[in-house]
Amino acid sequence: MKDRKKILMRRRSGFTLIEIMVVVVILGLLAALVVPRIGPQVAEAQRTTAATQIRSLEDALEMYRMHNGFYPSTQQGLEALVTPPTTSPVPKRFAEGGYIKKVPDDPWGNPYVYRNNNGRITITSYGPDGEEGGEGINADITNED
Repeated sequence: MKDRKKILMRRRSGFTLIEIMVVVVILGLLAALVVPRIGPQVAEAQRTTAATQIRSLEDALEMYRMHNGFYPSTQQGLEALVTPPTTSPVPKRFAEGGYIKKVPDDPWGNPYVYRNNNGRITITSYGPDGEEGGEGINADITNED
């Protein structure tokens, strides 16, 4: 009697292959229903993150301009917010510690493009495709939007 009980206990201690396959199929069906609905929200969140980072960079550039009387040149780029530039125009009142700790990449891992056109600054992310221009989900995000 005890031996029979041990044998039954041994057989019931794990899952059968069919039980595991049923769980995998159910998880697959749930993923097929949920993932298409999450995708567009992730893309919109990335675009919102890029716009927020651009606004933060604009604020830091404005602080730089208020301290020094001018924005960094296009050649100096956004890195001038982290470390004092050594090329002309050299800031005379650069804030100790800089204006930001680090220049962030956009949400797609690409650097932001900074341009100073005679005091009119633009900061641009080329979006998920990483190329200038684009439409819809691949449209550029800029501080001029």
